[in-house]
Amino acid sequence: MRLILELSGEHPAIPFEEVKAILPVFDQNTQVLIAEAPAIDILDRFAYTHSAMIYHATCAADRESFIDMLTGLDITSHEPFCGRVKKMADHGMNVPSGELERLIGYHIHGKVSVSAPKRIFRAIIAGGTCYFGELVWELDRTPYHTRKPGKRPFFHPGVMMPRMIRALINMSGALPGEWILDPFCGTGGTLIETSLIGCRAAGTDADLEMIAGSRRNLPAAMAAIADARHLPFPDQSIDHVVSDLPYGQSVTIIGNGLNDLYQLALSEIKRVVKKGNHSVLVTHQDIRPLAEQYCEIIGYYEQRVHKSLTRRILVIR
Repeated sequence: MRLILELSGEHPAIPFEEVKAILPVFDQNTQVLIAEAPAIDILDRFAYTHSAMIYHATCAADRESFIDMLTGLDITSHEPFCGRVKKMADHGMNVPSGELERLIGYHIHGKVSVSAPKRIFRAIIAGGTCYFGELVWELDRTPYHTRKPGKRPFFHPGVMMPRMIRALINMSGALPGEWILDPFCGTGGTLIETSLIGCRAAGTDADLEMIAGSRRNLPAAMAAIADARHLPFPDQSIDHVVSDLPYGQSVTIIGNGLNDLYQLALSEIKRVVKKGNHSVLVTHQDIRPLAEQYCEIIGYYEQRVHKSLTRRILVIR
C-alpha cells in the first residue's frame, strides 16, 4: 500500500534514512515521504515517523488546486469523519488551515464530527505541495519512555536513548530474523531494540560489569565478554553491526588507545559482516579517513547532543 508518512523534525536526515533503508520511497519533501509498505504494522519499527496516511492524492499548494483535488477524489464516508491540516515550515500556502479543514468537510460526502470522528482525512502541506490521505497510524511514544536507560535494572551514564538506537538499527536495513551484533554492547540498549523488531541480537564487551548489566537488562540476551579487536565469530556470519564505539569517558579502552581499537575493530567488523550488507557505527570523532580503509561509506550524519558532544553516524558497507 502507498502511504504518506509524516516524519519528525528532530534531525534533518535520520528520520528519512531509517525509512528509506526499509521501504521503497517515491517522493520526499520537508518531513514528508511517500513510501510503499507491505502492511501497516511495519510502521511500528520506525522511531522518527509521527504518523501515516493512506495515499489519496497530491496537488499544488493553492486553494483552487486543493478544491479540484477534493472534487476529483469524490470521497464518501459512511462513518463520521473530520478533516485536519498540518503545515510544515516551508508550506507556501496562504490559505488558513481552518478554511482548508472546512473545505475537506464540505467536499467529502458524509457526516462531519470534529469531536468524535471515526475517520480522519488529513492534508500535509510542505514545500509548495499538498499531500492528502486518510490517517491510519500514529506513533506511540509510551514504550520508548518506559525503556529509558534510567528505568532499566542496570544503568550506566552516557548511553543513547531507545528511539535513536532503534533508528540506527533501521538505518542498517536489518530484516526480521537477521543477526545484529553490537561489539561494544555496554548496558544492552542495542540488544533490546534489536530483539523488539524480530532480529536476533548478539553483544560483546570487554567490560565484565557491562556484560553482567546487559544480562540483567535483557536476561535472554546473547552477551559475552570479548575483545572487539578479535571477535569470536566466523567470517561473514553476522548480517549487520550496529554500535556506539567507545570514546574514553567512563568506558574500558583496551589495546594501545582509541586509534588502535578503532582500526582493529573496523577490520574485524569487515571480516564478520556478510559482504554487501550495511552496518551503522556511532563515534564522537570523525573516523571517515580510517573507515574508508576497510569499507565503503554509504552515509554520514552528525547529531549535536550538547555543547561538547556531537555524534558522528556512519553507514558503511
